[in-house]
Amino acid sequence: MTSEPSTSCAADLAVFVHEAATKVEVTAMNTVLDHSDVDVLGSWAATKTQRVRLYGRVFEVGLRFAFYGRVSTEDYQDPVTSRRWQFDSAAECVAGRGRITAEFFDIGYSREIAWSDRPEAARLLAAITDPDRGFDAIVVGEYARAFYGTQAFRLAPLLREHGVQLWLPEVDGPVDLASPTHQALLLMLGAQSRQEVQRARFRTTAAMQAQAREQGRHLGGRPPYGYRVADAGPHPNRADAAYGRRLHRLEPDPATAPWVKWIFARRLDGRSIAGIARMLNEMGVPCPSAVDRERNRHRPGTAWHLRTVAQILANPRYTGRQVWNRQQTNRQSTDDIVPGIAGVRKLTPSDGWVISDKPAHECIVTEADFVAAQIVSAQNRPADGRNRTYLLVGLLRCGICGRSMQSHLSHGNPAYRCRHGHTSAHTAAMRQAGTSTCARTSSSAESLPRWGASRARTPGSVKRSRSCRTAESRPT
Repeated sequence: MTSEPSTSCAADLAVFVHEAATKVEVTAMNTVLDHSDVDVLGSWAATKTQRVRLYGRVFEVGLRFAFYGRVSTEDYQDPVTSRRWQFDSAAECVAGRGRITAEFFDIGYSREIAWSDRPEAARLLAAITDPDRGFDAIVVGEYARAFYGTQAFRLAPLLREHGVQLWLPEVDGPVDLASPTHQALLLMLGAQSRQEVQRARFRTTAAMQAQAREQGRHLGGRPPYGYRVADAGPHPNRADAAYGRRLHRLEPDPATAPWVKWIFARRLDGRSIAGIARMLNEMGVPCPSAVDRERNRHRPGTAWHLRTVAQILANPRYTGRQVWNRQQTNRQSTDDIVPGIAGVRKLTPSDGWVISDKPAHECIVTEADFVAAQIVSAQNRPADGRNRTYLLVGLLRCGICGRSMQSHLSHGNPAYRCRHGHTSAHTAAMRQAGTSTCARTSSSAESLPRWGASRARTPGSVKRSRSCRTAESRPT
């Protein structure tokens, strides 16, 4: 007696599900048929639902899957081919148990990057929290294509909260983190994924060190100001040469190389870095970002600045030797939902540089002049050669910006000034308008008693006689 209502309810449910699925499928196919340029057969095959017969009725079965894939680079890998094999692997994993209804595929993003920093992965994360997401589970073509290290473990709580499964080909089905076997498998896959990245990085780094030191090879990147990239013949690797890849080297740029020589000459004359930049601005010499606008669209390219000149004076490649690894990347884990590795670029100490054994390109300055320029000091000393002590150093602060005032000698007397927003690299015309900065004024020690000894001893209490002004300049 109890089986008939149960059978009837199941049959009614089957009819309801069947009718709903049929309406969705018909609507989707009508949309496809309305466009003559759509692959009708392919679209039908991809969206055809699977149905089974129950109590004489037919209804749809299976989960709805969202496919996620990734390819690291667009230049050295074929995104179409990579997506195809990943999709086929995922489709084989869910065959007979559901169908793929959504697709998320990142192109040109490393597995080390957090999911929130990959466009398609970030879109998938947002879709997971949407009640109308249109899928019940996520499937990937390969663990290493989607995850790095413990990223899968970090994603699991979010999936569990919203009732979304994670399917992997390595598991041949859904991941069950309650299973010790699955936990061990994910740990192993995460370790393999990390090891693969580390092995590739080590081999690449070792190869680049050898190429820079023994061959003096130009390893890419923008040429330093004063140089341009020139062809250096076919690639020594036969396979690369067959694809038409060429070697490159640096050669002096006739338009800018003389200014590099001029900068080093002025520095060897004892000029300050800021003074050199100001002279270049006064002569109207285009700054590096103005010369190469294609690579410096994010910079205004309006003027020379102190840091620009300092970087030129500190670049050993002007000696004709190839120097690699002047910067290094410190990798740190991020705190995202599905964390990744973020790199912070820092300068490498000179004893960590990789210097070519012999000259790799034509020099602009000699090695002797380059080394001499590194030890030049433009610090002014009193005419009598004596060192002076400033008693209020660190005690006085600008009443406008709150920064510490600098000590200096003014007409033979100890004085203090605030130089926030001021740079000696700017010409007089460049200091007229722009962002708010403190005026370049100073107060001598003789005037301090008028402020009161108690105020002078309190940081932040010193007032300036002139107001702030503006300067429009931005770093090059």
